[in-house]
Parts: sequence; C-alpha cells; structure tokens
Amino acid sequence: MRGAESTGPRVLSVSELTALLKDLIEGSVPPMWVRGEISNFKRHQPSGHLYFTLKDASCELRAVMWRRYVRNLRFEPADGMEVLCYGRVRVYQARGYYEFSAQEMEVRGLGALAAAFERLKRKLAEEGLFDEARKRPLPRFPHTVALVTASGGAALRDMLRTMLGRFPQARLLVYPVPVQGEGAAQRIATAIDALNRHGEASVIVIGRGGGSLEDLWAFNEEAVARAVFASRIPVVSAVGHEVDYTISDFVADARAPTPTAAGQMVVPDQREIRDALRRFLRRARLAVRARLERRRASLAQLARRRVLRRPTERTDLLRRELDELFRRLRRDGPRRLQRARQTTGALAGRLEAVSPLKTLARGYSITTPVGSQTPLKDAAEAPPGSVIETRLARGALRSRVIEIEERSSPS
Repeated sequence: MRGAESTGPRVLSVSELTALLKDLIEGSVPPMWVRGEISNFKRHQPSGHLYFTLKDASCELRAVMWRRYVRNLRFEPADGMEVLCYGRVRVYQARGYYEFSAQEMEVRGLGALAAAFERLKRKLAEEGLFDEARKRPLPRFPHTVALVTASGGAALRDMLRTMLGRFPQARLLVYPVPVQGEGAAQRIATAIDALNRHGEASVIVIGRGGGSLEDLWAFNEEAVARAVFASRIPVVSAVGHEVDYTISDFVADARAPTPTAAGQMVVPDQREIRDALRRFLRRARLAVRARLERRRASLAQLARRRVLRRPTERTDLLRRELDELFRRLRRDGPRRLQRARQTTGALAGRLEAVSPLKTLARGYSITTPVGSQTPLKDAAEAPPGSVIETRLARGALRSRVIEIEERSSPS
C-alpha cells in the first residue's frame, strides 16, 4: 500500500486543497462590481463589520464589508435594498467557502447620495434638530447681515443687489467660503462658528445658487447641520432653487427658496417703511385732532357752567353767611354762656350733696378689703386675719381683723 501511495496521484489535505483554491481564485479573479439584492444583513458589534448576502433570481453570494470601508458609506444598508458593490472574491480558508469582500457600496435606482440624505435626515429629525419650537424669529431690523457663500458667485450678487436695493443702509458682512467640493462643508461650519464667536452679525445667511444634488451636497453634510443648530445667531438657509431642499433648510431658523428671496426676507424694504411711516403719521394726526376736538368740547361744556362763569359768586355767598354767624355769636354768646354756667353750678351742687366725701366729713368712714374698691357691708366678708382699709375724711387706717362680732342689722 505504501508503494501504491508513492506511485499514485498526489493526496492533499483539506487545508492544502483550500489554500490551493484560495491562491487560484484570489490570484486570477480581479476586483469587480457586483449587482445584487441585500439579504440576511447584520452589523456586527462591537467590530462594526457588515455581513450580508447578495442574491439575484437564481444565486446567492456571501459578502462582507470591513469597518474601515463602512466608514465611507453615505447610507444605511438594509434587507431588500438593491446595491452595487465593488470588491474582490476572497476564500475563507477556515470554513472552506468563498465570499465577496466589498470595499464600496452604492444604492441602485435611488442613488447613494439620495440614500445618504434620507439617512441623515431621519437621524437629525430624531435628535430634534428640525423642531419648529426651537427656531427663532428673524430680527425685523438687523444691524448686520452676514453672508456665508462663494465670493464672486451668482448667489452673492443676487443677495447684494436685493438687499442694497431694498435697504441701502444695511451693513453687509461677506464671509467667503467654497460651496462645493472637498472640505466645503467644514469651511461653511467653521464660518458659522466664527461669526458666533465675533458676535457682529444679527442674522446669518448661508447659501449658493442651484445645481445637482452633488453640487449642493456640502449643505447636506452633518457638520453644517450641527453648526447651524448650535448657532446663537438666527440662520437663514438659501440653497439652490425653490425645488431644492437640503438638510440645512430643515435645521435653519428660516428657509429661503432662493438667494434672492433670502435678501427679501432678512432686510426690510425702505419703501414699505416709508409707506408705513406715512400711514402712522396720518393715523397719529387724526388721533391728535380727534383728541383735541374732545378736549375743546369738554372745555366748552365747562365754560357754560355757572360756577366757572361767575366763580366769586359762591365765595361771596359763603362770606355773607359767615358774617351773619359772627354777628349772632356776638349777640347771643354772652347770654348763652351765662345760662350754661348756671346749669353747671346747679349740677355741681347736686353732685356734692350725694358725694361720699360729704358723708365722710360728718364722721362716717368707708371700709374695704385691701386692694379692693368694694365697700364692706357684712362683717362676714372680712374673716379674722384679713387686712382691711378704713377711709376717713382725712387719711385712711389699715388694720387686721382679730374677731368678728355678729350683730343683727337695725330694724
């Protein structure tokens, strides 16, 4: 048998065969684009790798996307989504099967950018960045308007022409930034942050002219959305044409359908201000005239009153009455005073007759318990040992009761 092995066909182990196939397949099959529908999608945690199956009507292909490539995705893959994947065929030697290792992924039909737009829109909406309650009104008369856009672009020219035409007194601060291409989103976000730090502007306008979804993409980046959300200064988003919507439109305090409309939105029209002032002055004059007429009517009514036509008549009457009262007082006063004195003397005599002091002067006295004003009428009211006070016509005696002698009252 050993001889048969030495002279027969070569025998490979499973590992050797798998390694051979791996070399053949990976060495001969070049990178390519593969179209298919995603199924069995799974995002592995905590690695962040994506595992899924690409399938069509008759076949399935295992696929994987490593985390270093997942970072570049602009949309969230999901089961049932038709995609284009770019990558290489790899052999998973430990399990003995081949799989497609994807390095890029695009959505078919909807497009990767549109999918990324919807993904970020859902995410920021869930975080509350689009809530209407947090959006602030624009200042009616801004002292400085900051324009964050490309220098020399059509959007800047439109905004300058519109704002200066409407309100030549407006102070405009242009902060030039690229509005498309690599790094544009970060430059826009940096401009918003810088304007907030300096605090010169009372409103910020970010925007550009129209273009494709790719051209407008800087205003769909998360960095711009978060800078707009964090701005303490109200922000107006004026990107593209009226039919174009960007993420910054949803986050901003106000959306202008075009840059020209933004100019109309953020500064007042001096002609409208003049017309409003004329209307105000006209209403003010009418109001003042009506008030003066009411005051004239009130004065005329007051002037017809007798007290105002002959103001001394009432005072003369009062002086006459006062003189009459004075004459009566001089005539009748002494007689009435004498009568009052006689009445007072009679009353004093009557009071003196019944006064306890008069009784005391005849040798009588009043005895009360010490500390009381109530006269004692019964000996039993002052038991032995109690202190009593006897009031005489002149002075008083204080004594202690030794004994009570019971006597019947005289009949």
